[in-house]
Amino acid sequence: MKKIEIYDPAMCCSTGVCGTDVDTKLVQFANDLSWLKDQGVGVQRFNLGQEPAAFAQNAEVRTLLTKDGNRCLPIVLVDGSVATKGIYPTRDQLAHLAEVEEESTGCCGGDDEPCVETKESDCCSDKSTGSSCC
Repeated sequence: MKKIEIYDPAMCCSTGVCGTDVDTKLVQFANDLSWLKDQGVGVQRFNLGQEPAAFAQNAEVRTLLTKDGNRCLPIVLVDGSVATKGIYPTRDQLAHLAEVEEESTGCCGGDDEPCVETKESDCCSDKSTGSSCC
């Protein structure tokens, strides 16, 4: 199974339900990570504000932070390699990156056509229709 590591920007918690403003993207992402764990995928999550040593110890993350600053966060690594940066991937994207079957209709919007990775990112797209899960 794949190993997914998420390096979050500094925030009070990773769930998105802190304070008065709920970040629905973070809530969904936390649910999607829980789903990945249920599929047997190893998931680790690090918060810059609470675990800065994890950021300093990872050469890939350290390089991106030096080059791009905090705007590259969150960083998602799959088996130690950068998969995405600056976005929280959707469940479909996470399933694709972790190589697990998603329960829904697939990463390219339900078509039975296989998804292919684009050069710009590890997101998938259907070249015949131009649709994308990104």
